[in-house]
Amino acid sequence: MRWLDKLKAGMKKTAVLLNLTSVNSEDLEEALIRTDMGVQVTEEILQAVRAQKPSDAMEMKKVLRQELIARLQPVAQPLQITNHRPFIMLMIGVNGAGKTTTIGKLAHFYQSQGKKVACVAADTFRAGAVEQLQQWGRRVGMPVYVGKENADAAGLVYDSVKDATEKGMDILFVDTAGRLQNRSDLMDELKKIIRVIQKFDASAPHATVLVLDATVGQNALSQVKIFAEQGGVTGLVMTKLDGTAKGGVLFALADQFRLPIYAIGVGEGIEDLQPFSATEFVDALLDTGD
Repeated sequence: MRWLDKLKAGMKKTAVLLNLTSVNSEDLEEALIRTDMGVQVTEEILQAVRAQKPSDAMEMKKVLRQELIARLQPVAQPLQITNHRPFIMLMIGVNGAGKTTTIGKLAHFYQSQGKKVACVAADTFRAGAVEQLQQWGRRVGMPVYVGKENADAAGLVYDSVKDATEKGMDILFVDTAGRLQNRSDLMDELKKIIRVIQKFDASAPHATVLVLDATVGQNALSQVKIFAEQGGVTGLVMTKLDGTAKGGVLFALADQFRLPIYAIGVGEGIEDLQPFSATEFVDALLDTGD
């Protein structure tokens, strides 16, 4: 199945909500709220659509499409790998968001472009997390730096960055422990990892990617707020848009934080994470799959 078809299939639950048959603004308001766009964004979109005075449902859908694309276009910014060697990508997020799977898919994507990639298993507290990362490493042919169980994560990162630099790696992923955004001790550990990385390169980490699970809906907003304050987030990856998710939360995130949305995921397959396109996303959102 082509990527766009997968995206449309994954977003079908949201698309059905927006399959309106009249120009009734109350129906549109209810539909937008139910897609997890949030009250403020919904009201702004309603005002924009009403201002155009669409004459029928087809014209309203056309106006809505233009408004939605315009809202996402500024944040549709695929991650750019700069000439730092290694380019250090810090992966953060809560437990279960899909960080490790995202690393595997990104590693595959960049390897297909001829880049040498490696990863640090900096979640030293969960053996399962290390094992999952090693499985991805074997699957895509990526070296994985592993420490002893319960070892100091920052120390492992230090040794890994040093070795990756000596071996000329292009990209080094740092897979951090899944942490709740309200756990100050884990946030302190994250800050320590960042300080260690900056001993090698003051501009590092060169990207700090917050991985979000789309199924948490509006709770994603509180996650971004705390992580952005603590970890200097440079951009977002949204996973699990093929599940029970309602993709409207991306509009709320774009409106509130203006952070780049690097990529979105709609499945478990190795190709199921792709750079974010505002037009593709909105077209999937407004397509009922008929």
